[in-house]
Amino acid sequence: MILVTGGAGFIGANFVLDWIATEGSPVVSFDKLTYAGNPANLASLKGDSRYVFAQGDICDRARVASLLQQHQPQAIVHFAAESHVDRSIHGPGEFVQTNVVGTFSLLEEARAYWGRLAEPAKSRFRFLHVSTDEVYGSLGSTDPAFSETTPYAPNSPYAASKAASDHLVRAYHHTYGLPVITTNCSNNYGPLQFPEKLIPLMILNALNGKPLPVYGDGKNVRDWLYVGDHCSGIRAALARGRPGETYNIGGNSEKTNLEVVHAVCAILDELHPAGSPHAKLITFVKDRPGHDHRYAINAEKIRRELGWEPKKTFTAGLRETVQWYLAHHEWVDSVVSGEYRKWVDTQYG
Repeated sequence: MILVTGGAGFIGANFVLDWIATEGSPVVSFDKLTYAGNPANLASLKGDSRYVFAQGDICDRARVASLLQQHQPQAIVHFAAESHVDRSIHGPGEFVQTNVVGTFSLLEEARAYWGRLAEPAKSRFRFLHVSTDEVYGSLGSTDPAFSETTPYAPNSPYAASKAASDHLVRAYHHTYGLPVITTNCSNNYGPLQFPEKLIPLMILNALNGKPLPVYGDGKNVRDWLYVGDHCSGIRAALARGRPGETYNIGGNSEKTNLEVVHAVCAILDELHPAGSPHAKLITFVKDRPGHDHRYAINAEKIRRELGWEPKKTFTAGLRETVQWYLAHHEWVDSVVSGEYRKWVDTQYG
């Protein structure tokens, strides 16, 4: 049994599905079900005895303690977080509450639970904290990629809140001995991603003939990681990672935002030719405040120590992602609510 926080979100849901398919052992998915948490992401597990859903907030320590006592997990995999940079610029308070206070609350209850375990369960227990490359700040065009020893330099409220949570996790290992592992990933993409993020936003806007908003000149660079590869990297870190260590998980796929948008348009021109060429919808908008220029992940450590490397090329992963959104109109319609449209209008005018 493992406990997955944020298990109804994009990466968390993909991880739960991946875990059930590959490991086969039971999962408790714990999620607050904010706008980005969607029970429909895990509808295929309905009736599966290996899957339990529990609604709640990681800041609710009594709820967390009850779940740990009831299910006795051998690991906590912590995805739950506010994760959208633009939203953190408009409302940083929620990010501090969830990402910092929530992680603190979870660590406190995990420490108490772990402290009561008998051997060998105590030695086997792990707390795996899923973080982001954004904690490292911004790279110049020719700078070496982020490694696990790159100094932290977060530039957005989101990145700062994740950096704070990383530091808390590290401190709980060094102060209390809690067997923690931290992973820092690059930009994820794939099925089930809420359409506030770049790739699904471009897909849905293009399908509806709406402008494709690109910040600034579109030359900001990100390293893109297919969500299935991220899930396998987390499983490797959980199974073979050393307590107290950090592992960077990257996709080896640096692309400018404009390259990504053009790639989405090219696939849609082929698979959904109505409205082609979709690139005519590209619209440059005012740049995001404090927009980091480039992120890049050096994933040599996890490859060398744990034998993990990404399997999906960006070309193949993006094509599968576009195909998934084209094939899942009902899912899209269920998440693109009035509240979502209000956010898009606020953000992109």
